[in-house]
Amino acid sequence: MIELAAPIGRSQPFLDYLDHLSRIAPLQRPVLIIGERGTGKESAASRLHFLSGVWDGPHVKLNCAALPDSLLEDELFGHEAGAFTGAQRRRIGRFELANNGTLFLDEIANAPMAVQEKILRVIEYGELERVGGSETIKVNVRVIGATNADLPRMAQEGKFREDLLDRLAFDVVTLPPLRHRQGDIPVLADHFGRAMAHELGWTKFDGFTAPCMAALEAHDWPGNIRELKNVVERAVAHGVANKPVARIALDPFASPYRPAMRNNAAAESRPNAGPVPTDTTAHQPIDFAATVEGFERRLLAEAMAANRHNQRATALHLGLGYHQLRNLLRKYDMLKKDQE
Repeated sequence: MIELAAPIGRSQPFLDYLDHLSRIAPLQRPVLIIGERGTGKESAASRLHFLSGVWDGPHVKLNCAALPDSLLEDELFGHEAGAFTGAQRRRIGRFELANNGTLFLDEIANAPMAVQEKILRVIEYGELERVGGSETIKVNVRVIGATNADLPRMAQEGKFREDLLDRLAFDVVTLPPLRHRQGDIPVLADHFGRAMAHELGWTKFDGFTAPCMAALEAHDWPGNIRELKNVVERAVAHGVANKPVARIALDPFASPYRPAMRNNAAAESRPNAGPVPTDTTAHQPIDFAATVEGFERRLLAEAMAANRHNQRATALHLGLGYHQLRNLLRKYDMLKKDQE
């Protein structure tokens, strides 16, 4: 028997989500999974399949956004030999491959209207025809769709079939984003950290220093679990074996030498000026002090906002000492009175 990976989390929203999945998994009905990027929609679909009565049947997956419209129909329904130029032999589509099992359609909002109509027919009647064919083929497939799009709004705007949405929405599972899963970040960070330490050959994993964990918990995680995994693995990879991880980089692109950041910061510090000239020998003079001050102010403000004005987390984010950060904030009058 196939074993499911143990779910990781202890927050109430996460436990409620797991309970929802467990209740609907045995029902051979369509399910729509809604969630932000990185929340684990594919993992949720796998859990639905392997907790269902067809767990030993095929579990087929397809990302509808990964193929152009002209190929998506062929990928889903297959084709007969001679259906188009180059079709020398019959090809079985994903629906037939998933017969007596589950078909997971990720990014289903990207499917064109004509394909949506054929998907609806399979869900309602269990029938399909291959491209270029006239034979009606019977299949028994549970369809699980996933998206981060607002499908009800798309249906109202005529961009998604309302009848297909009605069928897919037999039950809707909405995955909680990581920022709403209070208490799960330390658990997930420890799990990813241990796995990375093992991959690096460390004999043990001593976790994160308190400032590092504070930064992880303060971050908003727009990329959710996927982003957290990357941040933790990168921090462990740059750390010292068998010692607590003492530094993390929430944004791997953050750098005072990043071209776009330097040019934008300089432009904002001089609101009436155009873009900063890249040629320092240009005739137009540059106010060096004002440009540097504008860049530092912007970098500090962005880092403070990203870390919810937690000064220790911000200092860690910028690679500064705590007192270095406070001196800079005081220099630019960015400390509140109660923080002096």
